[in-house]
Amino acid sequence: MAKIAFILLCHKDPDAIIRQAQSLTAVGDCMSIHFDARAKREDYDRIVEALKDNPNVTFARKRVKCGWGEWSLVQATLHAIEAAVAEFPRATHFYMVSGDCMAIKSAAYAHSFLDANEADYIESFDFFQSDWIKTGIKGERLIYRHFFNERTHKKLFYASMNLQRRLRLSREIPADLQIMIGSQWWCLRRLTIEAVLDFVKKRRDVMRFFRTTWIPDETFFQTIVRHLVPEAEIRTRTLTFLMFTDYGMPVTFYNDHYDLLLSQDYLFARKISPEATQLRDRLGVLYADDTADFRISNEGRSLFRFLTGRGRIGRRFSPRFWETESTLGRDRELMIVVCKKWHVAKRLQERVRQTVNLPSVAYLFDEEATPLPDLGGIQTTLGKRTRHRRALMRMLFDYYETDRLLILLDPNNMDLLRDFYSDRSVTKLLEVECVFTDEYLAGHALRVGLLGERTSQETIDRLLPTIRNDVFHESDRIRDANFENYYRISETQSPDENAVQLARFLDIPLEQAQEIAATEHLYTD
Repeated sequence: MAKIAFILLCHKDPDAIIRQAQSLTAVGDCMSIHFDARAKREDYDRIVEALKDNPNVTFARKRVKCGWGEWSLVQATLHAIEAAVAEFPRATHFYMVSGDCMAIKSAAYAHSFLDANEADYIESFDFFQSDWIKTGIKGERLIYRHFFNERTHKKLFYASMNLQRRLRLSREIPADLQIMIGSQWWCLRRLTIEAVLDFVKKRRDVMRFFRTTWIPDETFFQTIVRHLVPEAEIRTRTLTFLMFTDYGMPVTFYNDHYDLLLSQDYLFARKISPEATQLRDRLGVLYADDTADFRISNEGRSLFRFLTGRGRIGRRFSPRFWETESTLGRDRELMIVVCKKWHVAKRLQERVRQTVNLPSVAYLFDEEATPLPDLGGIQTTLGKRTRHRRALMRMLFDYYETDRLLILLDPNNMDLLRDFYSDRSVTKLLEVECVFTDEYLAGHALRVGLLGERTSQETIDRLLPTIRNDVFHESDRIRDANFENYYRISETQSPDENAVQLARFLDIPLEQAQEIAATEHLYTD
C-alpha cells in the first residue's frame, strides 16, 4: 500500500507547520521539512522541539536561504528529499507541499488513488513549444546565466542579461535534455526519486547549467523526470489544486470553499488563507477520516472562470476583485518609513535590505516611476495605486511571498497612514527626521513646482519660512495622531540612540540595528 513522504518547503508560521506535520503523519505517512534559513532561528527550533518525538518527521540535514526564482529552492528541495529517502525506506511516493497546502481528500482516498495508478504526477510541458509561460522572458531564462534575483535586484538582473546579450555570451542547453516546464507541486514514485538523486550525483554539467537558470523550480525536476522516466509512466498534471487569476496571482481559498475543494479531482489544494480558520480546522481532521465520501465533480476552474467573467459581459456593476478587498491580512506586518528627504529614506531602505533582506518598495504612492511588478494594471498609475491601496498591498505581499513588507511614504500621506493603521494587519511607523537647510528647501520647492528657474531671491526668501513650517507641520500631524508602534530616528541624534529605535521597528538584534544606524553619509544631501 502507498506510503507518502511529504517534502515540505516552508518559511513562516511555525504553529501552522507543526499542525500540518501532525495531521499528515497521524495516519502513518511521513514528512521531511526544510525551513528557510532566512527565517528566525527560534521559529525553526520551536518546530524541531514540537516534532522531535514524532518518528514520522525528519528535517533537511542542511538549511539554505531561499529566494523566489533562485536555484536555492531546488537545492532546499533536494536536501529535504535526501533526508526523506534516508529516513523513510518504506515510503513509496514523495509529494511536494508548502505551508499553504492542505489535504482535500482523506489518507485512505490518497493511498488508494496512488496504488491504482503506477505513475509519476508532474506537470511536464515542452519549454519552447508550450504556452505555459504567459508573460516575461522565456528562452532567456536558460541561455543566459543569472546571478541576481529579478525581484530583489531588478536593475542588476536585467543589466547582467543585457550585457550577455550584447557580448553574445549565450550558452548551449545540455544536448541530451529536452527542457520541460510546469508546476513545482509534484508527486513522484520512490524509484523515480532515487533515479533523480543518482542523476544529480553523476551529471555535474546539468547541475551547473540549472544553478544559473532563472526559476529552475519550474524546469529542473520537470526536465530530469522526463529524461529518466518513460512517457507512458508520467501523468502531466499536478495532484494539487491551484488556480491563478487573470492578474497572475494565486487564487486563495476561504471558509466557504470547503465543499468546492472536496469535489475536485485532486488530493491537496493551494493556497488556503491563514485567516480561514474554520476551513483549516475542517481540512485538518479530514486526512485521518477514512469514512469520508467524495463525489468528484471537478467544476472548480470552470466555475471560477464563469463567476469572475461576469463583469466582462455587460454587468458593469460587478465589482473587480480588488474593490472588495477589505484587509491586508491579520497576520501581516506593514512597516512604513516616512521621510521628506526621499534620497535619505532610499539609502536607509537599501541598507536595511542588505542587512535584514526585508522586501521593500520605495515611495510607491508618491513616485510614478517606482519599479513595481506587473500586478494586472493596478500598479500602472499613482491614481490606481492610491484608489486601490489595500488591494495593491495585498498583491505585493503575495508577490514577495512574505508576511513582512516595508514601504516608503512621503509624510504628507496622512490619509494613507490613517487607512493602513485602521486595517487588521500590524502596522509600524518609523519617522526619519532630517535637518533642512535653506538650500535644500529651495531645491525641494523647485522640484515640486513652488519655485521656477527665474524666481527672484527676494521671493525665495519670503517663501522659505512657509515651506519650512509646512514640513514641520507634516511631522507634527504624524506625532499628534498618536499612532501605535511609532518610532523615530533623527539626523541630530547619535547612531546608538537611533539604533535602539531601529531595532524595535525592524524587530532585529541591536547589533544589526547599529550597523544600519552607522551607515556612512546616510543624511548627506
